Amino acid sequence: MKIGIDKIGFAMPDFFLDIRDLAVSREQNENKFTKGLLQSEMCIAPITQDIVTLGASAADKILNEKDKKDIDLIIVGTESGIDQSKSSGVFIHHLLEIQPFARCVEIKEACYGATAALNFAKNHILENPESKVLVIASDIAKYGIGTAGESTQGAGSVALLIKKDPKIAVLNDDSVCQTRDIMDFWRPNYADFPFVDGHFSSKQYLDFLTTTFCEYKKRHNKNLLDFNAFCFHLPFPKLGLKGLNSLFSKTENLTKEKKLEFLDNFYSSIIYGKRIGNIYTGSLYLSLLSLLENCQNLKSNDVIGMYSYGSGAVCEIFSITLVDGFKNQLTNDRIKDFDKRKRLNTSEYEKMFFEQIKLDKDGNSINLPQDDSLFYLEKIENHKRIYKKMK
Repeated sequence: MKIGIDKIGFAMPDFFLDIRDLAVSREQNENKFTKGLLQSEMCIAPITQDIVTLGASAADKILNEKDKKDIDLIIVGTESGIDQSKSSGVFIHHLLEIQPFARCVEIKEACYGATAALNFAKNHILENPESKVLVIASDIAKYGIGTAGESTQGAGSVALLIKKDPKIAVLNDDSVCQTRDIMDFWRPNYADFPFVDGHFSSKQYLDFLTTTFCEYKKRHNKNLLDFNAFCFHLPFPKLGLKGLNSLFSKTENLTKEKKLEFLDNFYSSIIYGKRIGNIYTGSLYLSLLSLLENCQNLKSNDVIGMYSYGSGAVCEIFSITLVDGFKNQLTNDRIKDFDKRKRLNTSEYEKMFFEQIKLDKDGNSINLPQDDSLFYLEKIENHKRIYKKMK
């Protein structure tokens, strides 16, 4: 049975900060961000937007009524959970009006969670061939004003509809994972923002990539030349480029033409991420979406390598194979959505990004701002989050 990605949707907040404005405000050379990170913008979410509203928006763009009747499993991969107990998938299930006899769960392992969700989804469909699974990767990356990670913040959500006989790509049976108990990035319950050892984390990311790919080659008798493109988890785009170069250095018989093909495809894969920033669990799949919608040389039966990494740390290397007509399931002018966003100055960004929801003594929200998004947090009432869909 061929199981894989049938549809891909994406949603982002309506606000962004130009990374050069941040550089000026932090008295940094803009090249540190634009060239050192390959970052140009980052999405900023107001307090009325969270992983639920972004996830629901990403899914709403791709689901039809039949999908909503056929979906019997919703899995959200996130490290920006809004509740220590209740899954964000339950909120999303309600907002999308998906049929009631469905299972909804949330998976956490840093930026790796959505990849784990894909494995869960694939196994579910093997046992239930007529099912459809909605996998949502939704996150808001927040560090703090003036921190080393501030320039890599972002917000967004990717929705993947998984089913048999998919119309975009088949998930191949070639996954290789690796786990190490390390502290390169962690977010304890008592802290408002994560702790990260940036240099150590980048080193681990690259070492996980090369050692896991070495194991991948042994198990599956493949090397880099068996792929037409390679997508990476992108905490920032420059790290993905370093990852690709590390694979180049370990590949024999790599011609100049093939190297340039990989590089061209890589730069297609970072077009969206450069303007959004890090979206944790969704980063790899945003890279894939960017590649598919912007690359001109991919065709059916081409194989794309995928590198998923979640700090702490778990990684996975796997591949997908494009199917006939995959381009028909994609958007050709998504870049227009980026141009519709409102550009914030640094002061507006600081006010919005670090604004806190205020509650009265009874647990009711006070003066939430107006929001004209499709889905938004309307209020908190008796400590319960109440979401609304714009009619």
